[in-house]
Amino acid sequence: MIFAITKKQLLCYTFIMKKYFIYQYKLCNLFIAEENGAICFVLFSPCKIPVGFEKGETPLLKKAAKQIDEYFNKKRQIFDLPLVLHGTDFQIKDWKALQKIPYGRTLSYGEIAAMIGKPKACRAVGMANNRNPISIVIPCHRVIGHDGSLTGYGGGLKLKQKLLDLENASYVERKARQAKQTR
Repeated sequence: MIFAITKKQLLCYTFIMKKYFIYQYKLCNLFIAEENGAICFVLFSPCKIPVGFEKGETPLLKKAAKQIDEYFNKKRQIFDLPLVLHGTDFQIKDWKALQKIPYGRTLSYGEIAAMIGKPKACRAVGMANNRNPISIVIPCHRVIGHDGSLTGYGGGLKLKQKLLDLENASYVERKARQAKQTR
């Protein structure tokens, strides 16, 4: 039997592979997902499974899990993974700016806002960080309050502090410098 499929019908049948797996680490459990060969989610588990994803480990998910494990064990500072970002233009600019924060450094919401050309958009940066779909790999944990304080984090403030401590991040020094400046 021969089927005739028009180009329009072919577009409707384009296969999109969406796989996920949940990995357990000492610090937390992570839901890691890929879409057509690129990581699209690293979320704290338990979480709601996005529609259309099926459970199954793939070579890319294993690679991502291994790199995150290396990060947790202080053997990796930079992730080398293909990523796909789904969000508004502003969110994507924010998430790309977060990727430029070096390991062991912190920036304030205001500094991120300035980096993306919107110096007054501190709160919008906070909301975009809150919607970061690829935690840890896109390091929103490196963003702190202008006074050096730890502020909201999807995995909780305890985990944020542990991640910054893991990186020997300078948020404590930043807070001390800020206190001296206000005296």
